[in-house]
Amino acid sequence: MTTPTYSTTGRQRRVFVPPPTEAAAPARPRLPDPPIYRDLMRTWADRGRTLPGRQDPEWTRLAAPWRGLDRISASPAPRGAGR
Repeated sequence: MTTPTYSTTGRQRRVFVPPPTEAAAPARPRLPDPPIYRDLMRTWADRGRTLPGRQDPEWTRLAAPWRGLDRISASPAPRGAGR
């Protein structure tokens, strides 16, 4: 398969992209979780713990960008005026 690309001079050139060497294997059917795992997940959820594959609100809050810079205002006095 070739993919057209354009250079800065405007001329078109073709880049060869080889096809995948192996076809992707079909996904295996997902088996249900064993009862002991389901019970463990239920116990963790009841205690408010983080569960695999679910959002962790505390981590989301801690990993969010710090918003403290919005609260800081510049001084109206010119630099060095307080000396």
